Formats: sequence, structure tokens, C-alpha cells
Amino acid sequence: MTNAVGPRAVFGVVVPSTNTVVEHDYWGALVPGVAYRAGSMHIPHPVMNSDRDFEALLTQIRASIDVAVRDVLTAEPDRMVMGMSAETFWGGVAGNADFERRLRERTGLPVTTGASSCRAALNTLGCRRIAVFSPYQPVADREVGRYFTEAGFDVAAISGLRCPTAMDIARVGPERIRDMVASLDEPSVDAIVQVGTNLSFVAQADALESELGKPVVAINSATLWHALREHGLDDRVTGAGSLLRDH
Repeated sequence: MTNAVGPRAVFGVVVPSTNTVVEHDYWGALVPGVAYRAGSMHIPHPVMNSDRDFEALLTQIRASIDVAVRDVLTAEPDRMVMGMSAETFWGGVAGNADFERRLRERTGLPVTTGASSCRAALNTLGCRRIAVFSPYQPVADREVGRYFTEAGFDVAAISGLRCPTAMDIARVGPERIRDMVASLDEPSVDAIVQVGTNLSFVAQADALESELGKPVVAINSATLWHALREHGLDDRVTGAGSLLRDH
């Protein structure tokens, strides 16, 4: 159901309560006539300093997502967008498909997830061999790598920033990210992919594409691109990477 500030579409966006970046990135893209209603998943214990802590964080997400979705639905959105990524990669391709199926059944709406968005983005960009980075612990990086491998991509490398808490993801600065990208990039890699929606990377990814001469996919750009294109909206956005600008 559209409204005065979203006459073309209203997207429901589900984010962890610790996330300060997704809404900033979506609104910053300035897509005319598209509005967003965020629902927050309560994360009372945001520590993610080990594999065990990270899995406990996912348990909190799973316990609170239904309430966040319930709240978003009161705004009568046209599409659900998952503004968190780790859970959408968990269990590989089948796990993501099951996650999307459950959410469609729960809401009756089309669904955009980070995993499917990145897959569609890489296929659109014609990239097969990729290097991936995240703010995660190894247990989550393994699931991300599993998803991309099962989706048919050659994962040359995957590395995590090992952020100690969910809030610390948003505190990672551009120099640390630049060092991470430099450690992953090599001539045989077709694209660099970033996951972890609370990591501020959209503008930096756009700049790095020019420097590296290859696609650099920021997950928040990918999910917004997927939501727009799947919804029949062909707006081109500058400053957020070649995906939103050219495709």
C-alpha cells in the first residue's frame, strides 16, 4: 500500500536493534517516491566475540524477528527487505530458500534477502570468482562461503573483521576496510563482495570500483537494488556502486 511519501512503493525493512547503517544507506540513496518502514529485532546481548557468541546472537535474531515483522506489517508495506545478512546465508542455498519461504508465508509479500540479492547482483555483473569479507566470526564466514559456493561461485577467499560486538561493526573505519580489500584482491578475482549490513561501505565500495577496475558489491546496495528491480523500479542511483548506477 503506497502513501504520500511512498507513492511508488513502501518497503518494510527488518533490522537488528543494534544496526544504525541500513536505514542511513537506503534513505541516502534518495530514490524518489519510495519509502521505508523499519522494524527492529531486539538484541539485548550484542556480544559476538567468538563462534559461540555469534551463534547466540543469531538465536536472539530468531527469537525476535516475528515481532519485528509484525510491527512492520502495520504500515502495510509492498515488500519485505531483510536489513540483516548472516541469517539469510545460514544453511546455504537451501537455508536461504527456506528462510524466504517462511517469511513469504508469514507476510504474504515478496521478499528480498541479502543472500539472494548478492547472488542476483553477481550474476547480473557477470562475476564468477569472488573474494568476500564480513564483520563476522569464522563460524559465520563458513556459512557465507558455503552459500556462494552452492550458488555456483568460485570463492577465492573469505575473511572476517572479527568485530567483538554488533555495535562495533558500525565503528569500523574506511582504512581498516581498505586494508581488508587489499588483502583479498588479486587479478583472478572478478569481484569483491561485502556482507554484514551494519558495516558502512556503500560510498567506499563505489570509490574502490574505480580504483580496482572491477565490481565491488556492498550488501546494502545489493539489497536495495534487488528490491527496486524486483518491484519493477528502474531508478539509477549514483554514488552507490555500478550495480545501482548501471543495472
